[in-house]
Parts: sequence; structure tokens; C-alpha cells
Amino acid sequence: MLSRTAENLFWLARYMERAETMARLLEVGYRMGLMPSAGTGYRNEWASLVSAAGSARGFGAKFGEEFHQRDVETWLFFDRENPSSVISCIETARQNGRAVRTALTTEMWDALNGAYLDLREIERRPRSEALLPELCEWTKRQGALFRGATEGTHLQNDGYDFLNLGWYLERGDNTARLLDVKYYVLLPTTDMVGGSIDTYQWTTLLRALSAYRAFHWAYGGEYSPRKIAHFLILNPACPRSLLHCLDTVEYHLDRLAKAYGSRTAAHDRAEAALGELTAAKVEDVIGEGLHEFLTRFVNQNAALGQDVADGYLFGIQ
Repeated sequence: MLSRTAENLFWLARYMERAETMARLLEVGYRMGLMPSAGTGYRNEWASLVSAAGSARGFGAKFGEEFHQRDVETWLFFDRENPSSVISCIETARQNGRAVRTALTTEMWDALNGAYLDLREIERRPRSEALLPELCEWTKRQGALFRGATEGTHLQNDGYDFLNLGWYLERGDNTARLLDVKYYVLLPTTDMVGGSIDTYQWTTLLRALSAYRAFHWAYGGEYSPRKIAHFLILNPACPRSLLHCLDTVEYHLDRLAKAYGSRTAAHDRAEAALGELTAAKVEDVIGEGLHEFLTRFVNQNAALGQDVADGYLFGIQ
């Protein structure tokens, strides 16, 4: 496969996954906003979401230092000046898909182009009619439609591997960021740990990640921070856990190594990271500090993405 084709497929999947994440972040903010204000928060939930999205500087340059719900909704969903907004991500994903139209099945293109056309209709509606929960559900549904079309119709060749590398590198990064915004930013004070607000925030995080029922199946009805952290970090059966994402990345890298007859630096980094995460216990994560652990994972994941780019997207070295 041409490296340019691989690059377009890789980023197509990443941007579709990122659009979903922006919607999930907005859903967290909306649900948190339904709770009475504690008055002593480190930062309000809307500021936390912009920080988790990694776009606080751009938001501040446009909207100032106040984080109002409508401004954050605009920035994370509608604003083309934000390259990670839902509208920017879906438009960029479509551009990548259009550039490699012959590498996509008809069903994949229909799902991708359909999301783009729907977005034009959403933009034309008055903002008063664009209810945030509906926008979030719509975005998650578009991601699911494209993913389902890919799984059901795409030949499982190297193109399929690059799509999945994009999906799971992005998903691992996003799960870590959502976990971090809950633990490090949203909880107002340490004396509230274990209280009703703490529990509500953890279960809200599960719902935003579409993992609430799956968690119940795996752990029962005890929604403790320790169990939720274990589920989203170390449980290989959770499709959004960090361990599952890394394991899937390594699987597709191994397929590429067999197809192309050589390994790259990405293989070594993924193998080392997966080995460390497989051997870890939730006590180790807590002992290191959840925020510190997640920051290290995000940096490690970014380095792995760069290794993939160096090894394949810029031409096999």
C-alpha cells in the first residue's frame, strides 16, 4: 500500500474517533452541569472539558478566561477554528476518505459522506433547536455507523490494519484524557472522595464512554473509583480500556510486520508498553498517582503514534 493511502486511512479513523470523544466530553459536561454547584470546585466542569480536549489556549484566545456552557459547546462542536471540534473532525475525516475513495467500500463512504451531509443540515438549524444531548447522540451514532460499515464490508488487509491503528491509538488517548479530567479536575475537594458527588461523576464517566452496563456486567453494582479505574485502564474485556487499546494496536502492528516482512520502532514501543500495562495492578496505578500515570500514558501513546508515522506513513524505513 502507498504510504499516502495508509496515512489517509489512519487519520480518517483517528478523526472519526476524535469527533466521538468531543461529543463524549460535552456529554460529561452536560451531565455534570445537572448537579448542584458545590461552590468550592477547582474549576467548573466546562473549563475542565476544554482542558481535557487539549485546546484551552485556543479557546482562551477566542472567548477569554470565562468558560460558559454555550461557548464551550460552540468551541467543541461547531467551531472550525478548533481543529478538534466535531465539525472539523468530520470534515477532515471526509477529506481523507475522499482522497482514498477507492480504498473504501461503498458502505463506508455512504456512512462517512452521510455524516458530513447531516452536519450541513445541523448547521443550518437555529442553535436553540440544537439540543446538546441530541448532538452528542448523533455524533456517537455516526461513529458507530462508520465503524460498523468498516467491520462488515472492508477487506481485512493492510488498509484495515491502518484504520484500526488510527482508531485504537486515538481511543486510548481519549480514554486516558477522560479519566484524567474526572480524577484531577472535576472533583472539587479531596474530602468529597467517596461521597455522592464523587460517585455520580464516576458513573457519569462510564455513561459517557458507553461503558455503564458493561461495567455492571463485569463488577456488579458497586461503582467504586478503584473498580472503575481498573475497568477503564486494566480490564482487557473493556473495549475502551487502555490495555485493550494497546493490545489491539500491537495486534495490527504484528499483522503489518507479517505482511511487509519487517518490524519498526513502533513494534518495540508497543510491545514494551503492553508488557508494562499487562503486568500492572490497579494498586500500582494508584501508588504512582492516577494523574501522573495517565499523563505518562498519553505521552507514551503520542510517541507510539509518531513511531507508526515514521515507520509507515512517511514510507517504510
